[in-house]
Amino acid sequence: MSHEPNMYDSHMHTTLCKHARGKPQDYAKVAEKKGLKGIIFTCHSPMPYGWSPKVRMSINQFDEYVDMIQQARDEYAGRVDVRLGMESDFMPGMEGWLEDLHQKADFHYILGSVHPQTDEYKLIYLTGHSRLEYEKSYFENLANAAESGLFDCLSHPDIVKIVHANEYKVSDHMDTLKRSLDRIAKTGIAMELNTSGVLKTYKEMNPGMEILGEMFKRDIPVVLGSDSHDAHRVSADFDKALNYLRDVGYTTVNYFLNRERQEIAIDDVFLTILQPRMV
Repeated sequence: MSHEPNMYDSHMHTTLCKHARGKPQDYAKVAEKKGLKGIIFTCHSPMPYGWSPKVRMSINQFDEYVDMIQQARDEYAGRVDVRLGMESDFMPGMEGWLEDLHQKADFHYILGSVHPQTDEYKLIYLTGHSRLEYEKSYFENLANAAESGLFDCLSHPDIVKIVHANEYKVSDHMDTLKRSLDRIAKTGIAMELNTSGVLKTYKEMNPGMEILGEMFKRDIPVVLGSDSHDAHRVSADFDKALNYLRDVGYTTVNYFLNRERQEIAIDDVFLTILQPRMV
């Protein structure tokens, strides 16, 4: 019995972020082999004020980014649906910049990210504060990002655990987390289950099971993303991620096209991603 592919990997990067490898076409080739319907590129957004310039494109490279994704989309038309997205950094005070940026192209998906591992974030929230205060600021800023209305989904929503991996405990923050998730749920935004966490210093997907369970209690939609910086990682560990979602109670998973959320049954996803196409 054959099944049409119906799943997207909604988080991956290009060489413009300065820490990824390969052409978009390389990622599309792997997606085709793995039975995905499509992939959404979400390279790190340009930011003002010299914000972490070593890990993102400059605003002068924005058109190059749009063009390179369009080239891959054209080349793989009818085989893999290649879409344009953006992973945009949220920081209070930068909302105007992001609002303008998101109007510069016909994006299909906008990820909102808080990156507490950057020197700039640490300077504001870690210098002169305790580790716990710093970690708390991260979860509060996730909720601020959701309430900004700028994003479709919040990416890797506990990535703060990688900064002090030997000391971090989710139990230290459950009260803050629950309040933040209450705020997030009210906005209707989705949150990501990011499979790349298994490669980081705190070897666990983002978020971990405790947070994923709290997300389910609040009916927060989940989007899967591999956060691929290399083509071989496209849809990596999606089978494990889907089982995690099932374990906490989810029956559906999501992706975005034209900034609109698409919901599909987890059982239907398994029928395709566990039976890769022969190409």
